[in-house]
Amino acid sequence: MSKLAWRRTWFQVHKWIGLTLAILIVPLSLSGAALVWHDGLDRMVNPSRYAVTGTSVLTVDAYVAAARGALQRGDRVAQLTMPDHGGPVIVAAQPAKAAAVRRGPPPRTMVYLDPPTARVLQVAPGNAGFVRFLHGLHGSLQVPGIGRQIVGWIGVAMMVSCFTGLWLWWPTVGRWAKGLRWRRHRNTDTNLHYLMGFWIALPLFVLSLTGAWISFPAFFAALSGGGGGARGPDRGAMMRAPALADPAQPLGIVVERAATVRKDTIRSIAWPTTRTPDWTVTYAGGAIVKVADDGGIAVAAPSRQPGGIARLMRRIHDGEGMGWLWQTVIFIGGILPAALAVTGIVMWWRARGWRAQVAAKQARGVN
Repeated sequence: MSKLAWRRTWFQVHKWIGLTLAILIVPLSLSGAALVWHDGLDRMVNPSRYAVTGTSVLTVDAYVAAARGALQRGDRVAQLTMPDHGGPVIVAAQPAKAAAVRRGPPPRTMVYLDPPTARVLQVAPGNAGFVRFLHGLHGSLQVPGIGRQIVGWIGVAMMVSCFTGLWLWWPTVGRWAKGLRWRRHRNTDTNLHYLMGFWIALPLFVLSLTGAWISFPAFFAALSGGGGGARGPDRGAMMRAPALADPAQPLGIVVERAATVRKDTIRSIAWPTTRTPDWTVTYAGGAIVKVADDGGIAVAAPSRQPGGIARLMRRIHDGEGMGWLWQTVIFIGGILPAALAVTGIVMWWRARGWRAQVAAKQARGVN
């Protein structure tokens, strides 16, 4: 196949990926850009839950007692999360009238508390709110069940689009540096498309790859030699399992028993459930101690945070702990695909009109 034939082929692939996925790429990329600044955005949208009066903390029992006063009768406390970076204490509870077992995140009621006083700052559904909506939009396009897989395949298509876009950007005549010129075309939108596409191609390829990796973890784990054939426990079912209404071990005793194994700052405590009858105490740095609810025996447990390449892929995609420079790149990498989709549609529409005019002139010439 000649170079010109390859160019025509990649042009068609690039064009139809853009036109077919434009309506999905725009919300997916913009929501990803916004979530780079997740904490700041949440503080902006929900200022009341961050109206803390200090950083000193009380006992965990004081927070649970205060939260129970704001919950409905019969609600079961499922988790307590201690503040990080000056935020509130968060108590998550399962509503007494929880929905039947379903796909997706379990229903939770979140109680936000002031660390120094245990005063209730806000009570809100765990799966509601603007920031939670953005998470659902970016992770699954708000499509239950298969949304995560749809997002993964969009990531695969975007990797192909990045490759074909660079091929089409490369000047057909002269040195490659000619492609960096602004006036490659008489139309501003076309020049924008060329330049934005070039500068964002590599970061967008990385973000698309990591997004696909997150959507298809088993496939990529097997591909990278990290296993993935054996299925682990159903984490969704474990998360939806009801917390025990009356655990045998008091919360204060659980904290004391866990301290015999690990002495560090507690980040969260998860209550025992009908599927996992152990308390789970997580410390700063990710260390975990399990405390058996029946006998109070405390043992160290493996960290649940994914390690190795899987953890790295998620950090690259989210920007967590990657510094402001990469976070800025991710933010731009979310804004520019939306602009590329718009300019690409404009270019296609103009070319469509131009071809119609040429066809009309040829028809008149024939007649």
